[in-house]
This record gives sequence, C-alpha cells and structure tokens, in this order.
Amino acid sequence: MTQKKTTHLFGSHVSVAGGLVKGVGRAVAVGCDVIQIFTKNNNQWAAKPLVPADVAAWKSALAESGIRHPIAHASYLINMATPKDELFQKSIDSLVMELERGNELELEGLVVHPGAFTTSSEADGIKRIIDAVTETLARVEAGSCRLLLENTAGQGSCLGHQIDQLGAMIDGVGDATRVGVCLDTCHAFAAGYAINTTPGFAELRKQIDDLLPPGCISALHLNDSKKPLGSRVDRHEHIGRGEIGLEGFRNVFGDELLGVIPGYLETEKGTDEETGEDWDVINLRVLRELVAEIA
Repeated sequence: MTQKKTTHLFGSHVSVAGGLVKGVGRAVAVGCDVIQIFTKNNNQWAAKPLVPADVAAWKSALAESGIRHPIAHASYLINMATPKDELFQKSIDSLVMELERGNELELEGLVVHPGAFTTSSEADGIKRIIDAVTETLARVEAGSCRLLLENTAGQGSCLGHQIDQLGAMIDGVGDATRVGVCLDTCHAFAAGYAINTTPGFAELRKQIDDLLPPGCISALHLNDSKKPLGSRVDRHEHIGRGEIGLEGFRNVFGDELLGVIPGYLETEKGTDEETGEDWDVINLRVLRELVAEIA
C-alpha cells in the first residue's frame, strides 16, 4: 500500500481485542496514518507472553497497511514515583515487561505516566522516577522502542505536569536516546499551559526549547479538554469541542517542531448520535481540515 504523502501524520489509540492484527484493521478502517495500542490489559499487572505467530502477523499487517509510527501505552497501574517499595518494584518489573514487548513488536515508543509521589514530596518523587527508569533501561536491551514520559494534568500529586519536571527526569536518567516525551494537549492545557492563545503556546514552546533535549518529543496525544485551563483535571474531549478549541490545535500544527510530530487521538470511542459517524473518523477529519487551512 502506498504511504500517504504528508508531514502531518494522525491516528488513534485502537483496541486490539481479539488479537493484535484486529487493531491494525480497526486503524485502517477509520483512516489512521499512525497507531497506538495496549500490548496487554492496561488494568492488570500480569500478561501472557506474546505468541511468535501473533507477533509475525502484527508486523505483516502493519507493513501491508502503510500505517507508521506504532506505539503503545503502558499500564495505568504503574507508579514510578511511589514511596512504597513494593509498588515501586512492581512498577519497574511491569515497565520492563512492557518495554520488552514493545521491542518484540518493533514499536517506536512506550508511553508511560511518570507517577504520583503521594505521601512523599515532589523532589523525592522525581528521584524515584529517575531510579525506576534507570533500572528499567539497565534491564532491557536497547531496541526499537523508546520510553516516552507523558506530561500529566497534575491531578493530586501526579508528576510531569510541568515541562521542568520532565526535563529533570530525563536529565537525571542521562540518556535522551532511550527516553523521550509524549506531549498530551489536554494535559498541558489542564496543567495551565494556555496553548489556545498565542502567548500561552509561545511560553510552552520556550519551555520545551529551554528545558528538554532536542528531539525529545516524539509523539503527541491530541485531545481537547472538557475542563478549563489550569483545572488540573484530566478529561478528554473531541477535537474542537472542548475548552482548548480549534485555535489551540492550529497553534500546534502551525509550529515547525510540534506540527510534524505524529499525533494520536485518545478521545472517546463510539459514534456521533446525530450523524452515526465514528468519532475517530470525525476527529481525524477535523485535524486534517485544520492542517489544510494552515497550508
């Protein structure tokens, strides 16, 4: 299949229920250029080993589809910032397993939430994250899959809602080739970055330039926000239908750095009650129409 000629690549997180190959089919059906999946149940620690035949079928289907930049999202149970030793070690073991699966599937990235420091402190939490990532990388042979720390909305004691926190984590690990960032638009807005305004977006970009290594951001999560600026509440909305609005996404796609980074929807699944059209199809169309306007 011929790959689409565009510098703006959009896709979605798709279900792999029924098998990895099913996920590729679902991504093709809604018109994805790129794909994000879970390689295991995201709400369980354990996972059955990947079956070689399934891995081969996944790679074959992906190559035939023309879909690029496959990534996965790690389990929501992982908390690298926790002060509790048992949960900390369990989180590292889980991350090791998921990163190994990412390499086996030849994914480009594994997105993970840095974690919440709960009863400790921000400084202690960041140190725990650095230690967790360092141990994980030491236990997993370098492969195709880069570990991507995701910025958060900052709910509770969740870390990574500020760019300087992500910069400190990556600097502490000391290996930007194996650790990068997945930037979520909803999370950035909820954390207080007014990306829907020219000055607010400029401030975010300045922090990225000043505090993160070059080439650090390799994936975008494209989500509007149900909650207002600075709410620190993570609630995704369909593109252009939330508090960010279309202007925020125009700022992203018009930017020479962020505009060409692969973007993955994490918006609600289902169909529009009025039109009966799949929401992924609608959101992808809105994104591509915005890019056409900018061009």
